[in-house]
This record gives sequence, structure tokens and C-alpha cells, in this order.
Amino acid sequence: MKNIILDEIAIKRAISRISNEILERSEEPYNLILLGIVSRGEDIAKRISLKIKEIEDINVPVYAINPINFRDDRENSRELDLSIEIGGKTVILIDDVIYTGRTVRAALDAILSIGRPKAIKLVVLVDRGHRELPIRPDFVGKNLPTARREKVIVEISEVDGQDRVYIES
Repeated sequence: MKNIILDEIAIKRAISRISNEILERSEEPYNLILLGIVSRGEDIAKRISLKIKEIEDINVPVYAINPINFRDDRENSRELDLSIEIGGKTVILIDDVIYTGRTVRAALDAILSIGRPKAIKLVVLVDRGHRELPIRPDFVGKNLPTARREKVIVEISEVDGQDRVYIES
């Protein structure tokens, strides 16, 4: 059984609102870097970059980050294939859903392994709660309280052929 939470129009609105909030809270919008957690976070980051370009005519670079090697629940090397200069920049880390916070923590470790940004801000399309770590997003498309047994599915047209967020019981 699927319970649609966000459709294509609601996702566009959320991305537009998040993009405006990022610009409103940024002291130096020319000093931003967007890092999208693969795979849907990267596509959301690209959309935010396009929206910022549309609003302020600022080109914000977008990069993909895969923090799997930095997760604390896996035995992996702590290597990252990402060569960008983040020193002194404000990094906007973007993911589709935040749940326990472990993926975001891994991404933070990965980012800090390549440099020291001025700040790191977190964007999520959906915050479903149930955090196991003290991590809270700075920008949220939709707060969605869920039961642990429920699954939040984010579909993005670039990956899935359509835009929607739904809960699967």
C-alpha cells in the first residue's frame, strides 16, 4: 500500500523554497558548494543549483559524494574519490531522506577528510525522524513522522522516471 506524501508539484515547491532559504541564509552565496549524496541527493543538488541560478544568476557547483566507506556500520577503507577544494567554502550537503543520521555522519567524516570548509549545512527533502545521532538538517522539504516499520520511498525523475515521495507499509 502506497501513501503519496509529495507529488511532482510539491517536490518542485520544496526545492524552490529550500533554494530561496539557502540564499537568504548565505552571507556569501558565491562561496557555496553543493554536495549531493549519491544517488538521489546528487539529483536534488543539481535541481537546487539550477533554481539558485534562476533566482540569483549564481552558478553553484555540484558534486556527488558517496560516503559509504566512512559508515560506522561497515568495514571499509576510509578513502574518498573526490578532489575538490572546500577550504573556506560553505558546503551544502544534500540527501533525499534523513533517518538515523548515520549516512550524514559518514558524509561529514568524508568531507572533513578532504579539507576544512567554512561551514557545512544539511538539506534533506524528507526528515522522517528516528535519529540515532545528534544530527539535524538546516533545510527540510517535508517533516514526515513515521513508524520504524514504514519505509519512505523517494522517486526522482532522473533516476526513477517520476517525482514522488510515498510511504510503504
